[in-house]
Amino acid sequence: MSPSTRRLLFDLPGRYRIRVQDRLDPSWSGRLGDMAITVRQATGQEPVTTLTGEVTDQAALLGMLNTLYDMGFPLLKVERLGSPPSAAVPVPKGETS
Repeated sequence: MSPSTRRLLFDLPGRYRIRVQDRLDPSWSGRLGDMAITVRQATGQEPVTTLTGEVTDQAALLGMLNTLYDMGFPLLKVERLGSPPSAAVPVPKGETS
């Protein structure tokens, strides 16, 4: 494993940025894992909502994405921005970091 490669596991927290089409009211933040919610709309285009924050694990991420789907928000992009410092994964014996 190279120094720039990190092992990703399903049960670790991560910071994510999720973009959906349309306008999501910031009051939904608590229902969506306390993500920061911002809405931008370029002239003549549909509004885009961006949710940014820490997600406890990939099951929570899936729940958030399902909630957005159930609310009728088309998904535009999901980005993993990195891990919180407390989420570092130890390298198993026999592997080099």
